[in-house]
Amino acid sequence: MGFLAKLNANRAYQLHVKGDLETAKAGYEQAYAQGLNDAKLLASYAVLLLRIGDYERAVEVLRKAEKAPGITADQKNQVIQHYAVAIWKLGQQDRALEWLWKLLRNRKTGALYGVLGFLLIEKAEDMKPGGDPPVSAADIRAAKDEAIAFNLEAVDYDEDDSIALDNLGQAHYRLLGDKDTARTYFERALQKKPGAIDTNYFLAQYDLAAGRTAEAVEKLLTAAQGRFSPLNYATRDMVEAQLAQINEKM
Repeated sequence: MGFLAKLNANRAYQLHVKGDLETAKAGYEQAYAQGLNDAKLLASYAVLLLRIGDYERAVEVLRKAEKAPGITADQKNQVIQHYAVAIWKLGQQDRALEWLWKLLRNRKTGALYGVLGFLLIEKAEDMKPGGDPPVSAADIRAAKDEAIAFNLEAVDYDEDDSIALDNLGQAHYRLLGDKDTARTYFERALQKKPGAIDTNYFLAQYDLAAGRTAEAVEKLLTAAQGRFSPLNYATRDMVEAQLAQINEKM
């Protein structure tokens, strides 16, 4: 790897951290074309690609990162975690989960609990009866039970982790329709991370149901200011559409 490649990648990284994704992406692309071969910087480039939804390019970059000289065990685990998210988004859900379960067996981390916990919720919610191969009501129930149990385990692992708390709230809200239990976890998550996108989005739904429009708008505006990722339930479009709908009614 040449000097210019690393220099341009480091500049892109600084812009990335500041939130200037468009300019950072151009810098990363230039460094990549110049032969960037640093695991950390390649992983950062892949994270940006995931954030903007370029999953195929992210897979390519992550494969290169995994083979980068001098990659540490921790860096490799992080690369595989990002890779699992990318292939999940490309429709390879079962393979993505296999990678994440393998990582978790080797080493438990809060970040890994957060990713796997969220994807298990997504899997359970997406399951519908029928299909090929057929999916039964028992299969769906088992998937929901697995998501609840895993996210309970995640909270037990770290009861102060805002993502684990939010995931458990989402599991109760989205999979069981148990909004009362879900709310207790969302409120705990908000105390730990007041700016969390999904936590604010879901708590805004309670405010709207109770007629607390001003409070809902405040939470939605907070969510809208966040950095959205593939691991958010609420998309920027969802948040902005709800704000627009509220504005029309006022």
